[in-house]
Amino acid sequence: MIYESDLNVRKKLFPMFDGMNDTIILSCLQGHMGSAWVDDLESPTACQISLGDFVFYAGNPHAKEAEALLNNLPENILAIVNTNEWKKRIETIHEGSIKKIQRYSFKKNVEDLDRNHIGKFLSGLPEGHELKRIDASLAKEASLHEISKDFTGQFDSIDDYLNRGLGYAVVYDGKVACGASSYSIYDTGIEIEIGTHPNHRRKGLATVAAAALILECLDRGLYPSWDAANLESAELAQKLGYVLDGAYDTYYITYKRF
Repeated sequence: MIYESDLNVRKKLFPMFDGMNDTIILSCLQGHMGSAWVDDLESPTACQISLGDFVFYAGNPHAKEAEALLNNLPENILAIVNTNEWKKRIETIHEGSIKKIQRYSFKKNVEDLDRNHIGKFLSGLPEGHELKRIDASLAKEASLHEISKDFTGQFDSIDDYLNRGLGYAVVYDGKVACGASSYSIYDTGIEIEIGTHPNHRRKGLATVAAAALILECLDRGLYPSWDAANLESAELAQKLGYVLDGAYDTYYITYKRF
């Protein structure tokens, strides 16, 4: 049997995730959002963190309830682990339903983010486009969510996003063409989510929106964490000043509930 943990139990889980440099883990363990499941509430030995499109596993992959944790999934999810033992368990239990892909992590050094360098990108909007902070009106705009539900999707509500989240959008002809927002939040920063409407790509809009969001975070004393789903995102991050840490395995699991 597995159990959903409260904040007191989550505090015990930090050592399990040593070496996993992902702020989404912090978002959950610090109690901001997401859920954490364990094999034992008193003395957990295996854990699953779930937040949005991601699950993370740590602890003992051969614990009695490890398989139950590995099957505690929605139908489509990205799973991240940092040991070969956990990888083998995922590959065995979800054989035939997984695709191994690469994501790209970046060093989390605020010194790498030069305000003057990043600020130069703010003047790059094409004519007719406008950069706007995501306020109450834009947060409810359908065109924002058509690009990515994850601009606000990990928050309890739009009001919750407006209270705790942060984002910028590029607007064209009254509709959102591109956005950069807080996918998740943790004590000292955010995880960035970026998306552009297919009709507005290759115009540099993501660079402008991301630059505005990064500068806002720096002004607030927050770290704007970037983790790239593909090479294009990784190249944009490096353009803005982030330093690549390396590629890592991620499992896309098309889990089917019966």
